[in-house]
Amino acid sequence: MAKTEPSLDYAKWFQAEQEERDGKLNPVRLLSHLLGEHRKKLALSLGFYVLKTSPVWVLPVVTANIINIVTYPGRHTMADFWANFAAIFLVILQNIPTHTLHIKYLSQAVRQVEAGLRSSLVRKLQQLSLGYHGDMNAGRLQSKVLRDVEAIDFLSRQLLMTLIPAGINLLVVVVLTLYHSWMVALFFALMAPMAILLVRIFRGKMSKNNREVRRNIEEMSGKVSETVEMIPVTRAHGLEEVEIRKVDAALENIRQRGHLLDVIEAYFGSSSWVVFQLFQVTCLFFTAFLAHQGYMEVGDIVMYQGFFSMIIGSVTSILNVYPNLVKGMESLHSVSEVMLSNQTEEYKGRLKPEELRGSYSFQGVGFRYTESDRHVLEDFTLMVREGETIAFVGESGSGKSTILSLIIGFYKPQAGTIFVDGIPMEELSMRRYRKSLAIVLQNNILFSGTIRENITYGLPNITEEQVQQAVEMANLQDVIDSLPQGLDTRVGEHGGKLSGGQRQRIAIARALVRDPKIIILDEATSALDNVSERHVQNAIHQLMQGRTTFIVAHRLSTIQNADRIVVMKKGRIAEIGTYDELLAKQGEFYKLKNM
Repeated sequence: MAKTEPSLDYAKWFQAEQEERDGKLNPVRLLSHLLGEHRKKLALSLGFYVLKTSPVWVLPVVTANIINIVTYPGRHTMADFWANFAAIFLVILQNIPTHTLHIKYLSQAVRQVEAGLRSSLVRKLQQLSLGYHGDMNAGRLQSKVLRDVEAIDFLSRQLLMTLIPAGINLLVVVVLTLYHSWMVALFFALMAPMAILLVRIFRGKMSKNNREVRRNIEEMSGKVSETVEMIPVTRAHGLEEVEIRKVDAALENIRQRGHLLDVIEAYFGSSSWVVFQLFQVTCLFFTAFLAHQGYMEVGDIVMYQGFFSMIIGSVTSILNVYPNLVKGMESLHSVSEVMLSNQTEEYKGRLKPEELRGSYSFQGVGFRYTESDRHVLEDFTLMVREGETIAFVGESGSGKSTILSLIIGFYKPQAGTIFVDGIPMEELSMRRYRKSLAIVLQNNILFSGTIRENITYGLPNITEEQVQQAVEMANLQDVIDSLPQGLDTRVGEHGGKLSGGQRQRIAIARALVRDPKIIILDEATSALDNVSERHVQNAIHQLMQGRTTFIVAHRLSTIQNADRIVVMKKGRIAEIGTYDELLAKQGEFYKLKNM
């Protein structure tokens, strides 16, 4: 089996570059960092490139020699003729192995950079806070991971297969020309200012339009992603044409921007072509004049024309690839927006307790979302014993689901402290802590694999016996028996081939197989019919046995067996008690029950 190299995490290089440059990113330095890790492979690739390209440099010299041998037989012998033939034959023949080795080492380096960038982006996305993901459309993030990394990969290839080779060609040709004639070399040198002037004239416009096109594509990706997800709702309300018009408007914006960019790039390309063709014609007459004056032999005219064609080819390659370089640099900026985001998970603790029992203490907890001035929770204080079932009820916006998000560690309170088994949450390793949690939501997300893969998600060493036990406890066996492939039946994207009740029971089986200490149930039965709800309630009852459980529910009948019910009102605790105690008080809970 071929050895695979681990993907590198490039986030630290983006961060180091930002700090070194006082917050300003230099795309060229970033790219050199990305490729620098593979300098040995790139050096080998470069060496083989020089060998494989040598026929291009040798051929004009040999051509001039042959013409001069034929034109001036008195100055040369047939031995010179056959020596030139043998030299060019051998130089051309070695191109096969050297070209293959050049591409082999180049591809290894570039492919590793591409894989490393995508891996680093996915790693970073896993570290970013839920607030960041809430603000950033999923389609835009997908565009960065796919389109922008592909553009950076293309940039790397253009740099290594076009720009650097063109630079080497220029260097070799200038050295060869200087060796033969300093006057012709001086004429060749006049091309450099013209190329630089052309780039300076067009650079600003191309950079600006590339940035606009990239942003428009990200917005369009977000709209398409949203449109696909909303197809059932759109079709149910007969709003297909509305969605089509929204996407068409985004596409028209991209078309206009892209068209303008194409025109600018075409003007840039045609301008450079005209300038260099005029140079080449001038070179022909200049060298012919020198030959006429006796400064060189006739064959040298052909040699210098060949050299000048190579110079024009190299400079034209650099100029033609420049628009793609601009796109790649813009994609580096786009990727850096994710890599350098500091909206990472707020908890940084490292404590990893051997086992969590499941007792909680909320002391004066206050929380508000960053985009809001209103406190969602204020002075929230509650003690929860190990194995206790706590239900949160209240009107929408009273803070119930926010409490669950704080328990999971998605957000950190701005005031007060949450203790787990007497340990402040900020000291706990979130990864270790969350392995003790199981979460069942109103709309559980299933992965587009099999039922077995969804139940055992993230648990590669789970036994068949444990899976079967979880299936039975989740009341899922009748569903499994009714499916043609049983546990190995594929559920479709987001579990679309299953009913809501079936998806909920799979989620409960996924929770049970983990043997968690803490259970979080957020509206786990609110979207189900009566029959499905009965099955899921029985499964939830099995799940809650001997475990600390937090429940949010609108159906008050589903929390009758909770040890305590916490009634929330405007971010504060209004009252606490058992189901019967709260009804007897005839307070806030009694009002909710009657409503």
